[in-house]
Amino acid sequence: METETAEKSNFQEIPDRKIYSQKAIRVGTFLGGPFVSAYFLTENFKAFNDFDKVNKTWLITIITAVITFTIASLIPEDINFPNIIFPLIYMMIAGYFTKKYQEKDINEHLKNGGEEFGWPRTIGISILALIPTFVFLFTLVFIISLLKV
Repeated sequence: METETAEKSNFQEIPDRKIYSQKAIRVGTFLGGPFVSAYFLTENFKAFNDFDKVNKTWLITIITAVITFTIASLIPEDINFPNIIFPLIYMMIAGYFTKKYQEKDINEHLKNGGEEFGWPRTIGISILALIPTFVFLFTLVFIISLLKV
């Protein structure tokens, strides 16, 4: 066992950047919304030196958020629509993209001795991200209400 660790350290560089695990991305997205998933995914892409996906991730997130928030604001108030649906949808989308684009790199990172961010940071960022999410949502609803007049 010690020989394997010694051999690994001689031939493979231990990653120096922390990443967000798949579970952290899903939980963070559920708690904090779509911008948390974009932040966590882009931080991982940076750690994996995959910088070309950073801007694409933010663009897809913003477009998806505009569409989703617009649909949510257009649902009539008399329709009993469970509020938990949208966080679950975002969580599933974030989970899908994490699995598709980062699962291999996350597993390799951890296998090589890399670390992941802890839950206090994940939860803290998720809660803090609610502020820009609410500002974004409020602005979008305000614009939509102006267009209805």
